[in-house]
Amino acid sequence: MKSYLPRFQHIYLAFAFILSVAIPFFAQSGRVQPTPTPTPDETVRVVTEEIKLNVLAFDEKGNFFGDVTSRDLVITEDNILHQPTSVRRLPANVLIVMDTGGEMRSVKSLDWTRKVARSLVTSLKPDDTVAIMEYSDKVAIVDEWTTNKTQTLSAISTKTTFGRRSAFVDAMKMATDFLLRDPIENRHLVLITDGTDSQGQASAKIAAFRRLTGTDISVHVLSYTSMEGADIAPRTSVISNSPPPKAMPDMVRDQLPKGGVQEAASRPRIGPTINLDRTLIKRIKSRKADLETSQEQLAKLAENTNGEFILPGSTDEMVDKAPLVAKMIGSSYVVTYSPKISVVETRGVSERTINVTSKRPGLIVQARRKLLINSTK
Repeated sequence: MKSYLPRFQHIYLAFAFILSVAIPFFAQSGRVQPTPTPTPDETVRVVTEEIKLNVLAFDEKGNFFGDVTSRDLVITEDNILHQPTSVRRLPANVLIVMDTGGEMRSVKSLDWTRKVARSLVTSLKPDDTVAIMEYSDKVAIVDEWTTNKTQTLSAISTKTTFGRRSAFVDAMKMATDFLLRDPIENRHLVLITDGTDSQGQASAKIAAFRRLTGTDISVHVLSYTSMEGADIAPRTSVISNSPPPKAMPDMVRDQLPKGGVQEAASRPRIGPTINLDRTLIKRIKSRKADLETSQEQLAKLAENTNGEFILPGSTDEMVDKAPLVAKMIGSSYVVTYSPKISVVETRGVSERTINVTSKRPGLIVQARRKLLINSTK
């Protein structure tokens, strides 16, 4: 069972986001006598590069460590020592993405996703800024950035809707754009999802994840994959002792006229089920395989972006674990340093391995991230 409290003094990390900022400026030459306007040959270009990391800091009891400074940390990038240029504690900017659709969902529901989102929002710090996005048939911003948690909770309860499809890849693209739209820091993306996409856009999904790994966004996941997979596993064979999937979601059933129709939709199925629909069985098997792949991808995305991956076994556990994500978000520092090997000299796409070490007794640093550099951007 995964322990969610940090255990190690330093944890291997790969921190993504590169702020490669080329700052051209023009200067006079070093001669004392006045000179005319500089010629192009006298132009001096200075490239200032800064790599930004979100670092989690705890004491030995797992509580937030409140006064970390640049003197407390040592950074190694591919075994080359670096000193942090800044260590800052800033309020978090948290985009919560709610998965409210899917053709073959069984455990995942709008009601439970709302409960998880509300549990997370109420556990965030008062000065944290939150926005809400949902996706099903399409992607939509439900509530823009705000520190008003009452407004956010109301939007979750009244403005979110369910749909039949799951536009996951489109949601990842829009979420990344949304988080990068404004010059904010300490950015976090929280996904309440099973990570599957109705269009089956495998290559587009990988590209979306790689793009996230090229930012300073920490991605946290509260995943439905294990619950969904366990629920449909018995129905991957012809004969099953599990009841068939519901013909309609509960929220649709509840809107039916009371009486025979609603009762028929609610009536429990008893006894073994024989399914001779081989096409359906094939779809269920494909769905199960898709969930397994998605689970691996989401876990890796969270690991590579210094986020938390929560894999609950029940919906109640999912709600209970949401505050853990808020705790991790609330323990973040923004750390910056200047790389000794220039980023702009990197050709194509490459990765750098970064290790952050605490020099201060009692300070435990948690960080896991890949620094994915794409110099063609």
